[in-house]
Amino acid sequence: MMRRSLDALYLWSGYAAGGFLILIFVLMMSLSLGREIGFNIPAGDDFASWCMAAMAFLGLAHTFKSGDMIRVGLLIDRFEGRTRWCFETFSLVLGLGFAGFFAWHAAVMTWQSYEFTDIAGGVVPMPMWIPQLGYSGGLIILFIAMLDEFVHVVLRGQAPRYEKPPAQSDEEIVERAMASGV
Repeated sequence: MMRRSLDALYLWSGYAAGGFLILIFVLMMSLSLGREIGFNIPAGDDFASWCMAAMAFLGLAHTFKSGDMIRVGLLIDRFEGRTRWCFETFSLVLGLGFAGFFAWHAAVMTWQSYEFTDIAGGVVPMPMWIPQLGYSGGLIILFIAMLDEFVHVVLRGQAPRYEKPPAQSDEEIVERAMASGV
């Protein structure tokens, strides 16, 4: 039950990031076409930038869990056995520390924006905590994903789920690169 809930959370955050990407496209196209016909979206650039931040941060956990995030694999892949496990553990602890630090401060910033009724300085008086939810929420979900992997790898002693098995052929390398968008 817990595993399905966590996987659903990571998948949902990936879909939300994709939704914000589509929203960015719609906003940018509307702004571009609107200039030609004399139609303006007030604070359209602000909305697009808030969507970009939400897209980037909400996509982190899904990217991490699917094994597409850039990590220290070039170094870790050189080791085997206990040495590899130690480097993997160190990497997870370091990543967990950074993710936790940034998630905590992002959540505090979002809460303070809500408490102090901080308003955006643009054309549309948007409460700042609303666009900050994508940023802080994405970091919190990334922290949960890294904690999930830490428990799985370090405490349970299992292989990382985010690590893909090595490619068996040149064609598989090309297919993986095409699938990941590289």
